[in-house]
Amino acid sequence: MLNRYKFLIALGLFGLVSCETLDQEPLDRNNSENFWHSQAEVEYAVSGLYNGWEVGTQIFYMDCVSDNSMSDFPWEGFQALGNGTASPTNSGNAESRYSYTLIRKANWILENIDKAPIADDLKDRFKGEVRTLRAYKYLDLAILFGGVPLITKTVDKDEALVEASTREAIFAFVDKELREAAAQLPPKNTSGRMSKASALGFLARSLAFQKKHQEVANVTKEIIDLGAYSLFSDYAGLFEIANESNSEVISEIQYIAKEQGYTSLGIMMPNSMGGWSSIVPIQSLVDDYETKNGKTIKEDAAYSAAKPFVDRDPRFAATIVYPGAKYNGVIFDPLDPKSNNFPSGPDNASSTAYNYRKYLQNPSSYDNVWNVGVNIIVQRYAEILLLNAEANIELNKIDESVYANINAVRRRAKMPEVDRSVYAGQAKMRELVRRELRVELAGEGRRHFDITRWNIAKDVLKGPVYGSLSKGTVNPTTGEVTFTSLTDRFFVENRVFQVGKNELWPIPQSVIDRSKGTLKPNPGY
Repeated sequence: MLNRYKFLIALGLFGLVSCETLDQEPLDRNNSENFWHSQAEVEYAVSGLYNGWEVGTQIFYMDCVSDNSMSDFPWEGFQALGNGTASPTNSGNAESRYSYTLIRKANWILENIDKAPIADDLKDRFKGEVRTLRAYKYLDLAILFGGVPLITKTVDKDEALVEASTREAIFAFVDKELREAAAQLPPKNTSGRMSKASALGFLARSLAFQKKHQEVANVTKEIIDLGAYSLFSDYAGLFEIANESNSEVISEIQYIAKEQGYTSLGIMMPNSMGGWSSIVPIQSLVDDYETKNGKTIKEDAAYSAAKPFVDRDPRFAATIVYPGAKYNGVIFDPLDPKSNNFPSGPDNASSTAYNYRKYLQNPSSYDNVWNVGVNIIVQRYAEILLLNAEANIELNKIDESVYANINAVRRRAKMPEVDRSVYAGQAKMRELVRRELRVELAGEGRRHFDITRWNIAKDVLKGPVYGSLSKGTVNPTTGEVTFTSLTDRFFVENRVFQVGKNELWPIPQSVIDRSKGTLKPNPGY
């Protein structure tokens, strides 16, 4: 960690830190040439690139741009992106997400690293890490914005004013970079650094988005065959600080409490516990959790609409704080109009009467929930197993490995194995694996990318958004919920989705203006 801090100072000296999008400021050539004299200096440079490569808050908020979650406060930058009203001048988080800062730093490192007097194998490993991080950023840009400028060397401001490459060209670059980077990296790395599995895992995401199913099947099989990863035994505990960097984690953002802590975990907590309820689950997500019998709520005769939270998939209670749940030692009651968790009451009460519990199974386990050292997972092994199953289902190769991968994820969650009498053909298996991806990864920022690549965003991101049933009481001792109406729900907002437009985020007007005409708005904006 000390090395990271030292390099951040070096970055400032070399004029590399900038908030300007596409700002390729001329570098101080003398300082650059004088820097690469030891392995320690190379480590400073590469470690510095990890600072901000991804942000925990970004991971969590991305679910608000899907049918999983709601961002209750428009000024946080995601509400308009989720409800379809964002524009170039009201682009919210797109303003900061459309950034080339990491790419510029990565280009600088790759251009200079060969000057360092270090062993070739070590140099290759560092290059693999840098290429993986750069490719991750380009993949993010391509999925969210479509075609963007492809810049692979340090350039000055005028040279940076180039037209956007096609989305296909960006994907091709990303795929090639990740494949080559994987060959330079160890199967499993330490201290949050990129590994072969990291590069291949991000490659699997890219290929899945492109619907290259056979390649997804091959790449995910490579990760599985590494034998370096396994599902952590406890789904709820998977995200707790006591179990960070466990056997399931492939890529993560590392934090250190007080020194370089994650300062936004409290935004998901209930108002009554000092939280902000900035990111809250919506009813659509709640309804997709199966019952403990392994059936959907529409198919299970034992499911009761009057007792909707009883006997559900254990991942539901591990992910969501719901009316009547015992949380942090107290019964959660958002149904009482006098409660400070009532949706139309205090500003920081959840609009849906639900809060997220993932990463916060026991808030009191942290000395200060606003500055924690828990690492935020970017990719984990369960996703790889499900992507492998999904790819083979799309290829209509539904063999034993498909069931084995899905069942492994379900068994870990204490759910029944797949009922093959129900889930056998391609259509039903596609329905199953998509539901598994949703509930397994809920709150982890993947749902937006899935509904976009499945071309179902147009169906699930429009119309009214609801929360829990709104009329009833919660027993303060037992948590038993008695609903007096099975139709009245907390209404949150109406969403719109325009086909041919909202599949992409708007390119911020500030970016378009700085491009001096080389960049154009995305279609429909």
